[in-house]
Amino acid sequence: MNSDRRMKSDSRGMLSGAQEASIPGGRVAKTRQSLISSSMVGSTNRGRVLQSLFDFGPTSRAELARLAGVNRATISGIVQPMIDDALLVEIDAIPANSGGGKPAKPLWFSPEAKPICGVLLMPNAVHSCLVSLEGIILAEDRMVLPSGAGPVDKIVDVIIECVTRTLAKAERPPLGIGVAVGGMVDTDRGSIVAVNLAPALDGYPLAEKLRQHFTMHALLDHHPRALLVGDRWFGKGRGVRQFAVVYTGEVLGGAFYFDGHLYRGAAGAGGELGHTFVQLDGEVCLCGRRGCWDTIATLGWLRRQASKIGLPDAAMLDSAKLVDLAARDVDGAERLLDLYARNVAVGIANLQQTVAPNLFVLHGDVVRGGDRLIEAIGDHVRRMVPSRPGGEIELIAGDSGDQAALLGAAGLVLSDLLQFAV
Repeated sequence: MNSDRRMKSDSRGMLSGAQEASIPGGRVAKTRQSLISSSMVGSTNRGRVLQSLFDFGPTSRAELARLAGVNRATISGIVQPMIDDALLVEIDAIPANSGGGKPAKPLWFSPEAKPICGVLLMPNAVHSCLVSLEGIILAEDRMVLPSGAGPVDKIVDVIIECVTRTLAKAERPPLGIGVAVGGMVDTDRGSIVAVNLAPALDGYPLAEKLRQHFTMHALLDHHPRALLVGDRWFGKGRGVRQFAVVYTGEVLGGAFYFDGHLYRGAAGAGGELGHTFVQLDGEVCLCGRRGCWDTIATLGWLRRQASKIGLPDAAMLDSAKLVDLAARDVDGAERLLDLYARNVAVGIANLQQTVAPNLFVLHGDVVRGGDRLIEAIGDHVRRMVPSRPGGEIELIAGDSGDQAALLGAAGLVLSDLLQFAV
């Protein structure tokens, strides 16, 4: 990770900015700043110390104090209760430098800390796991879901059974349950808005159902945003101030992290990147509109095109198989690979032109295409985006499977309980 993209944590516990209130005429007036209670200050400071550990890895009290701009005694007062609660632990000391002095003992997450339950809910399956605060998956379960047409109770029963199996493997009661949903969600209500391939779940209050059944904290978010949270705390976005995630596969989605905050939009409605327009009179999308990015940059489009030009096993084609066909000079494969890369790049270029996240972490099918496909996408993006200030555009491979989403689902719980910036 480039050092100029690293965040510096501020653990001083002060909040800035005034609240805003609407006044007649549509204008906005600033009201007086609200103070926060002493208990909230303590919680915020604890969260920021933990955030620094996520960003920088095992860190000594002296270094945490330097990053926060406070004295070592202040940091000790913040971290000691977390050590007492088995959330943090001192690990092997860092050797003293040539100037002498007592070796520093870095703080890191205790193996005795409570885990988190992360859940990935897709239209055809549910995948649940236990995640340590270090970002290690400790146990997993996966179950196939009944038909997405319903009845909904049968689908929810399988979700609960899968989570129950996972929780039974926990040595300590988990901190909570985070769910990444492959569909639109209302993050304010904790409910599913729509899952195109599982309409029985539309409108279902899943977070509340899990809270009642397991009597623990539960919340849910959109699958691409969970990917971003996973990258933010445990992956390629760790310590990065500004980046975007793009997921490709049967569907297409994305999420944004700007100035230390995940962008969700009102009630979590943001991030439906697959339904941004790239062709005004293009193909009809599953959403009923024409020309969505989904229609030219997903596996459905790739397989239809492969069938038209006669590529072998077109109905099962993915990026890895396409790259292999191109490497073997199968007629038409190289041209299709380039066109697929260009179609993915069109949406990324639009995002970069609009909100300028110069770092994109790619997930899903395109990652299976390896360096060849990702470099091709990056080349097209850079040709489409004119030179501008702000640095080079960088595309890097994330996860092609479920791990990042599961870690991100767990990260949702961390973010909520510990009041992290995300």
